Amino acid sequence: MSITKKEINDLSEIIRKLYIEDNIPWVVGYSGGKDSTATLQLVWMALAELPLEKRMHKTVHVISTDTLAESPVVAKWVEKSLEKMREKAEKEQMPIVPHRLIPDYNDTFWVNLIGRGYPYPRPNFRWCTERLKIRPANRFVQDVVSAYGEVILLLGTRKAESANRAKTMKYYESLRVRDHLSPNGTMQNELVFSPLEDWTDDDVWFFLMQYKNPWGYSNKDLMTMYRGATVDGECPLIMSTDTPSCGKSRFGCWVCTLVEQDKSMAAMIMNDSEKEWMAPLLDFRNRIGDSSKDRGRRDFRRMTGQAHLYKGRLVHGPYKKEVREEWLKELLTIQKNINKTGPEEFRSLELITNEELNRIRRIWLDEKHEFDDSLPRIYKEATGYDFVSSTDERDSSFGKDEWELLHEVCDNLFPDEQLLFEVTARIVDIERKTALKNRRGVLQSLETQIKNGFFKDEDDAVAYATARWQRKKDMGASFDPRAELPEELRQLEIENEDAQSSLFDGEEGILE
Repeated sequence: MSITKKEINDLSEIIRKLYIEDNIPWVVGYSGGKDSTATLQLVWMALAELPLEKRMHKTVHVISTDTLAESPVVAKWVEKSLEKMREKAEKEQMPIVPHRLIPDYNDTFWVNLIGRGYPYPRPNFRWCTERLKIRPANRFVQDVVSAYGEVILLLGTRKAESANRAKTMKYYESLRVRDHLSPNGTMQNELVFSPLEDWTDDDVWFFLMQYKNPWGYSNKDLMTMYRGATVDGECPLIMSTDTPSCGKSRFGCWVCTLVEQDKSMAAMIMNDSEKEWMAPLLDFRNRIGDSSKDRGRRDFRRMTGQAHLYKGRLVHGPYKKEVREEWLKELLTIQKNINKTGPEEFRSLELITNEELNRIRRIWLDEKHEFDDSLPRIYKEATGYDFVSSTDERDSSFGKDEWELLHEVCDNLFPDEQLLFEVTARIVDIERKTALKNRRGVLQSLETQIKNGFFKDEDDAVAYATARWQRKKDMGASFDPRAELPEELRQLEIENEDAQSSLFDGEEGILE
């Protein structure tokens, strides 16, 4: 049975009571999905019943985090919703102020994946969520706390979402010091209010369909978007336990590799011919997340240049230069094609921003010492336009010609030394950038690069790391027991090395 009108009215009264009893500002998390829409709609409808002097006594901030990698359809939906929300709030004198938050450009998906070469996110190496979603929201909330001392965060979380969610919410309920307000387990001076905590998926859809969206956005269109994101194309109102629900449709980053398959985007493309333009995005996402090829795309050393064993094999590190460059060119090509032939409202879509491109360029030049400066060239080849730099022009004394000449010399003189060119290029770049009057730390930098290029090839690195691990074990020193390959897997390793890649990645240490 769906939620009743009386239950909604009672909940609205609770919202009004909590709102007027103090001056602590509210922050509502809004993603554009059904739960956050229902939460904000409840708050809007409840506060609209208050007289103006009580309604405007404190601000309700609505925050929406754009990871800069959101599904384009959902991102456009949220963007238009925030615009409508701002206009309607000003017109009706509502205390609601929407905010679009984005990650720091050093934290974005493409800056880390293509710039630094981080391996694509996976369940045991989930580097994206903290950087893309949590940090922007936390920064905003902390700013509010700094200004007002406290904050009340309103979320659309529900116990019916999962057993773990229900367990967590019940635990924090037991710690409540005020009615309906739970403490935040990760941030001080922040209380959490979850108006929908006892609602089911059916309740959410019933409410959205029975009550008109107060800022003028269509809840029926929201349901259509959910319906389009399910494999069977169905999203009915639930009348019995036998009726399937679209409440499990998943919206998020179009490049998300934390799930094996992006069924949401695949369903959108399958169910709506007008969304076929997103097919190249899905194909690109699938190539990035191809675990069968990932090991070969990455350096056999960690980010620090060290060789580390995990169950008898090296933990492969960041993506190689040619892989990062290939992905950047493909991403820019997809963006150009969408801007040229995609739907009119997506003709200005940016899959990667100019600011991100500038950050990637600086990382390649300054951190990875790739002085051939390939990014402007890749941008020109992919888009047909000159790259617009937002920073000072680089020293052009060395470039592509010198890079290729050095590569040729190293290969001709020492063809078996796989790391010689990289190490030499880095040493040359460090020396070139070091001013004659300010050479502090240059010897340490050069020594670090030499140590990082100590190995002849991957086999040499495995032999070195194995010998080092064995010495520690034999001499009673501290050693990592996970480095040794279990006996029962030795023969399987020999018979089918590639099949073991997922078992031996040990991704949790990749950033060390």
